[in-house]
Amino acid sequence: MADLPELPDLTPGEAPPPPPPAVSGAPSLLQTVLATLVVTAMAGAMGALFAVPPPAPEPAAKAEPTPGGVVPAASGLFEMPPIVTNLGSPKDTWIRLEASIVFDAKTVQHPETLAEDIAGDELAYLHTVALSQVEGPIGLENIRQDLNERAAIRSGGKVSELVIRTLVVQ
Repeated sequence: MADLPELPDLTPGEAPPPPPPAVSGAPSLLQTVLATLVVTAMAGAMGALFAVPPPAPEPAAKAEPTPGGVVPAASGLFEMPPIVTNLGSPKDTWIRLEASIVFDAKTVQHPETLAEDIAGDELAYLHTVALSQVEGPIGLENIRQDLNERAAIRSGGKVSELVIRTLVVQ
């Protein structure tokens, strides 16, 4: 066994000797408790900081700006019904288009009727498109320009832009 210090013989009524002084550099129990409390408080504060949800975004206006420019205040924005059809080539490839039309609210009385007419025309056009025409950023830009042009022609110039929300080719 290790060398153990001998305990002094105590007589009744005699006080025990004081403990040996702490080794210098070793933390005391009080320092350890304080350090643990500080670290725990910091961890709790960080956890509370990350637990708070971010502020909710402000609601968007009805007429949203488009990449091509800003929607005028007198314009209306109407969501067209989704268009789903197969492409002209290859026949087993399908396309789904969700779009909105931007129109002059003063000249268009029934945007839903106008949107249905444009959707029918866009459906017929997309049914003739080949997959190679849709591929890549240039293909997407060409399809967007073609759809915008067809919407303007079908509406007699009342639709200023057709905004593509989603375009999925499968």
